[in-house]
Amino acid sequence: MPFTSGSQSIRTSPRLQAALTATEEVIRKHSRTFFFATSLLPFPERLAIRSLYAFCRASDDLVDCANTTPADLEAWRARVNLPSEQQTDPILLSWALVREQYPIDRQYEGELLDGIAMDLSFRPYPTWETLQHYCYRVAATVGLLSIPVIGLAPGVTFEQAAPYAIRLGIALQLTNILRDVGEDADRGRVYFPLEDLARFHLSMKDILNHVYDERFIALMQFEIRRTRQLFEESLPGITLLSRVARPAVGAASLLYRAILDEIEAIHYQVHEKRAHTSAWKKISMLPKILYCVSTLERPSSLHPARFPETAG
Repeated sequence: MPFTSGSQSIRTSPRLQAALTATEEVIRKHSRTFFFATSLLPFPERLAIRSLYAFCRASDDLVDCANTTPADLEAWRARVNLPSEQQTDPILLSWALVREQYPIDRQYEGELLDGIAMDLSFRPYPTWETLQHYCYRVAATVGLLSIPVIGLAPGVTFEQAAPYAIRLGIALQLTNILRDVGEDADRGRVYFPLEDLARFHLSMKDILNHVYDERFIALMQFEIRRTRQLFEESLPGITLLSRVARPAVGAASLLYRAILDEIEAIHYQVHEKRAHTSAWKKISMLPKILYCVSTLERPSSLHPARFPETAG
């Protein structure tokens, strides 16, 4: 059980050590916020969740390569499906070990890869509902895969916690989209729903051409309000998680939400600048985050109907 017996098993398994080192490098390179937040998890859960993130990152990087084909993605799926003893890729080995130790529902793994495939054959999203569907697949599924690892509070079921995880995942992905407008435009991708562009008298061509005017600012303000609302709706769900998981999930939520503040601070110039929270700001926010998490109240109603299904 490599993720439950502490550091001793890692020292005695060079193959596992190489796998975990690879996952650490991926996270340090691509998401300092996630690295910081997961540092608040106990050791076994931290390793497992970082292995999940590295798998997601490696899968996403695959479709960001210009020469990747649908056949390449299907070959990746086949490699993902191999058991740990047959894995040669260190990141896939680490993720396979997580799958074999925790009760992971592989439906969500498949939906995640389906979402990544949507980027391989990118098409604009006509409506907010269609963008939600994409966000569910590429981000909310990550939260659903995480729940068996980080655990739930006593008496709470997966079905009760899942709607909040979905909302948080969509909020996180929307934050990524708003932060990365310029990078995505340079790849020929515009994630804003076409109906939202029309609302503010913008076109896809405007976004691809890095238009920055009062229309674009109004669009960004609209999307930030929507994203903040999703963060707010997801926060009570943190109380449904195991006590040891709450600080890490709370930190991820509040630190990502702080990126929205940074977007505002750079006056929405996301084509030219990348909004981020500095290491010092993350550390300075930690007491507030821990206090916020400790004072959250459990939802009075856990009926999933409050959160519409976005997977279908």
